[in-house]
Amino acid sequence: MHLDFTQLPAFLIACAVVVLTPGVDAFLLLRTSMRSGTRAGLLALAGIHTAAFVQVALVISGLGVVIARYPAVLTGLRWIGAAYLLYLAVTITRGLLRRSGGEVVAVAPRPFRQGFLTNITNPKMLLFSLAFLPQFIGTGDPAFQLGMLAAVFLGLAALWELTIVVAAARVAGSLRRPGVTTALDAVCAAVFLTMSIGLVL
Repeated sequence: MHLDFTQLPAFLIACAVVVLTPGVDAFLLLRTSMRSGTRAGLLALAGIHTAAFVQVALVISGLGVVIARYPAVLTGLRWIGAAYLLYLAVTITRGLLRRSGGEVVAVAPRPFRQGFLTNITNPKMLLFSLAFLPQFIGTGDPAFQLGMLAAVFLGLAALWELTIVVAAARVAGSLRRPGVTTALDAVCAAVFLTMSIGLVL
């Protein structure tokens, strides 16, 4: 087993740029934590990283390369991911419309499932891992180097997303007013719809 640690400084800088760029995960965690609290946010985070671990494991095992060679598989995943994001956007929008009509809407989220499905059906993570991680193998043993890089990346992502969960849950009490929650739901619905369209295109 040989690891090339000379690649780590450049890799950490690249990871910081990727991790800090807002995406579906950040908005899902923000909304879940503010509406349902820390526990729900942590469950969503667990779902997100369970899916990410599966995708990274595919890349390290070599199966990711095989999957990427079959456009039909990636196309199918892309359409499933787009459909699920559209479903989330429509569900949130329906809740907004029902609340605007004075109807009380029961919130019954399944945060782990939402986190898992939004990631596992998104081929971008798989393609990102295939394109991003191998650039930093250097002179290290490919399998072990990829494993180390994946662990570092997922660890940094989890740390940042945990910060989002804790911060959102802490400020939720002061921000849990109808105007704020409505605005947050509207933004999240717009983001999910935009990313659904982006996946299709």
